[in-house]
Amino acid sequence: MTSLELPAADPALWRLDPHSPYLNHGSFGACPRAILDRQRLLQDRLENQPVTFFVRDYEPLLDAARAALASFLGGQPANLAFIPNATAGVNAVLRSLEFKRGEQILVTDHAYNACRNAVDYAAARAGAEVVVARLPFPIPGPEVARQRILDAVTSKTRLAMLDHVSSPTGIVLPIQSLVRELDQGGIDTLVDGAHAPGMVPVRLDALGAAYYTGNCHKWLCAPKGAGFLYVRPNRQDRIRPLAISHGANSPRRDRSRFLLEFDWTGTSDVTPWLCLPAAIEFMSGRLPGGWPEVMERNRALALAARRLLAQAIGVALPCPDSMIGSIASIPLPADGQPAVPLLTIDPLQEQLFSKFQIEIPVMPNPSGGRLLRISCQLYNSLPQYRQLASALARFLPTRAAD
Repeated sequence: MTSLELPAADPALWRLDPHSPYLNHGSFGACPRAILDRQRLLQDRLENQPVTFFVRDYEPLLDAARAALASFLGGQPANLAFIPNATAGVNAVLRSLEFKRGEQILVTDHAYNACRNAVDYAAARAGAEVVVARLPFPIPGPEVARQRILDAVTSKTRLAMLDHVSSPTGIVLPIQSLVRELDQGGIDTLVDGAHAPGMVPVRLDALGAAYYTGNCHKWLCAPKGAGFLYVRPNRQDRIRPLAISHGANSPRRDRSRFLLEFDWTGTSDVTPWLCLPAAIEFMSGRLPGGWPEVMERNRALALAARRLLAQAIGVALPCPDSMIGSIASIPLPADGQPAVPLLTIDPLQEQLFSKFQIEIPVMPNPSGGRLLRISCQLYNSLPQYRQLASALARFLPTRAAD
């Protein structure tokens, strides 16, 4: 029996329903029991003496969490601000920058819908233009993505918002080369790294993007509400949080205005951020090889599961293995069913859940049609995907794969 046949993590470590195969870690993540217990202790500490927590203890706790996250992401703590999620990070950058009429913001058609909405809003407000690079899916390889994006650059391009890992399709973009080539042309990149931390290696300083935002409640398995925004030092003077608060006129000189503003935007539950050191350590300890083995195990399961499912429903693999991390999308055979908007449930998704208790998303393919997206975390195993393949045969027209 291979290591993919059994979960690499004891199901008792998670609060997920053991009778419902949860194959949708990519949407909202799942937090281990131990980390939720840690959060509850922090919440109890907050409520026991709120002034001591927020005024005396909060900043040192936050700095410790920031240091742990910066070490994991290969960056400097001074360049990281905590935010609720990656969408908030995208909005903070776009709302801070002042675009001019006629300037262009470059995106791809694989952009996450919420972040694309933020781009459209910022552009419309300033009279700027949104230029969309079309990436085919299926896609032959990363060079096609790279060239399509660079071909969409013009003399008016001011900013490029690019996914590190595409939410609908799961493809890993060649972000290192794209950031470098765009920067050489004087174009800043805002990287939507919602899925990347804990799925693929992230080295923020080496990447050199002007802006990088990500989620920690997905592959790092922190509590919901843990996200971060990285801003390169020479861009920090122009980026403000969505809520302007006490830091805007603070006389303090012991830390940057960037941190003073982002670290306090009003009273909220800050415990998801403070759980990050424990979450990083907990997940690292699940396998002997630490985080590299966790990432490789999840990726190996994603590759095996997508091969199994593609064969079961008779479709070709839509991209090379080199473009896959721990999520993978498979085009569904055409059955006349239109794609439904995000945050609504596709009829196939509902059938799989109501009849088999399998939770897996069905979403629009940017190139047309629908996608089945799998997400692999340590609590998943190959038998769950065999169960899914068997269930799909009940609802989908199948054909022999090319």
